[in-house]
Amino acid sequence: MTQDPQPHALRVLVYSDDAEIRKQVITALGTRPDPDLPVLSFLEVATAPMVFIQLDAGSVDVVIADGEATPTGGLGIAKQMKDELDPCPTTLVLLGRADDRWLADWSRADAWSTHPIDPIALPATFVDMVRAADL
Repeated sequence: MTQDPQPHALRVLVYSDDAEIRKQVITALGTRPDPDLPVLSFLEVATAPMVFIQLDAGSVDVVIADGEATPTGGLGIAKQMKDELDPCPTTLVLLGRADDRWLADWSRADAWSTHPIDPIALPATFVDMVRAADL
């Protein structure tokens, strides 16, 4: 009897110019935020050009973009991705405050969460977003 092969890992690009924010996101999500989802593999990116290099390479399933990143914010990156890529990876943006959710709508992100990184809210939002995208 042969076993079913393991599903491929869900490739998650985490964009922020702040290494600590990237670490907090990865720690909050862990490798398996839900038993029904594939294992997560992470790619940390600190610059906007590198985000698009990775997207062009087709190595990304989900993007988590820090809206507070500088000099290029994650909201602008999310908007550019949605405008230019078809298909576009599922995208979650991190906002400085919940009142800025209208910016997440403007960027056409699939989901949003806030700073500081909440280790309960972020995984729940991520799982809901991935399930809705049927990844």
